[in-house]
Amino acid sequence: MIRALVPLALAVCLAPCMADDISVLRAVGGGAQGAAKARAARDSLVDGGAKNLIPILTAFKGSSTLATNWLRSAFEAIADAEQKAGKSLPKSELLKFVADTTQSPEARRLAYEWLLKRRPELADELIPGMLLDPSPDFRRDAVARLIIEAKAAGGNSAVDVWKKALRGAVHEDQVKEIAKALRDSEVEVNLQKHFGFLSSWKIAGPFDNRDEAGFAAVYAPEKKLDLEASYEGSEGEVKWQPVASDDDYGVVDIAEALSNYKGSLMYATTTYNSSKAQDLEVRLGTPNAWKLWVNGKLVFQREEYHRGTRMDQYKVPVSLQAGANIILLKVCQNEQTQPWAQKYQFQLRVCDSTGSGVAPSARAVSLSQKGASK
Repeated sequence: MIRALVPLALAVCLAPCMADDISVLRAVGGGAQGAAKARAARDSLVDGGAKNLIPILTAFKGSSTLATNWLRSAFEAIADAEQKAGKSLPKSELLKFVADTTQSPEARRLAYEWLLKRRPELADELIPGMLLDPSPDFRRDAVARLIIEAKAAGGNSAVDVWKKALRGAVHEDQVKEIAKALRDSEVEVNLQKHFGFLSSWKIAGPFDNRDEAGFAAVYAPEKKLDLEASYEGSEGEVKWQPVASDDDYGVVDIAEALSNYKGSLMYATTTYNSSKAQDLEVRLGTPNAWKLWVNGKLVFQREEYHRGTRMDQYKVPVSLQAGANIILLKVCQNEQTQPWAQKYQFQLRVCDSTGSGVAPSARAVSLSQKGASK
């Protein structure tokens, strides 16, 4: 009688215990105590075997980076143990998960890579249909195949393939290769539009940033954004003036367009017109210290000077409203005199989570409007 009740008790406990273990991993924090709980939860999930694979993958969505690492570790330990024991992974369930674009791109990729170990032909079956997939990794694979196809085709027949590849390309190296091939074939390519770079700005300054005190200082443009206003800057009266970038990657070079004012800061603003209320990303590259406001709300800041710069150096999730969205950027230059500390520039683009540029709505919005304030 007692023996009969043991399996029943285990069966009743199974789903809640698995869910509890996953909850522990999703909530994991730093420190030794958190790590000890996470290890115990991970080991419990591993002991549960293959039935826990899909729930673990599903838990990736919305998890922190630390939690995702623990979930990945649990998945890989289970999958590895199953394969070493000569057991098959639940292929149909994993394939269904890979096809579900609402799930975490990282989890979908993890499932795909484990399936690929047993079925290399899966790449030929799945990747060609993933050119516009929400996963940047799947898109990269699809674009890579088209690049190979275009090179093999050669000549004018390759142009359509290059154009198709560009539609899905979100990685800088692939886009550069595709753009060069198209331009060599005398096809116009607008990389600013492709990536979603914002190239037309109004800029005001310089304001004082000697001894790097300006980063924390609150100057007038932060209090109320009025594009008709005049301000007392570090070198006299300053007004908003237009600055535009014709660089492929939207670089606004303050040092070149205006001057490399040492120990200074500049404010730059533009309006992004959104066709609807939506969650997107603002991606920024700059070697300077900076603060970013969207519709008067400070969304990110970084007080660090001359650590280098690259495209998509910083990724800031933002919630945009339908219609006009006012972007204000504060860019700070310090007083270093070394040759490598002379860059005074930024590049900013709007894209989705894959890195695919999201063009602003065609409806024009005047940058001269007043009243956009904190």
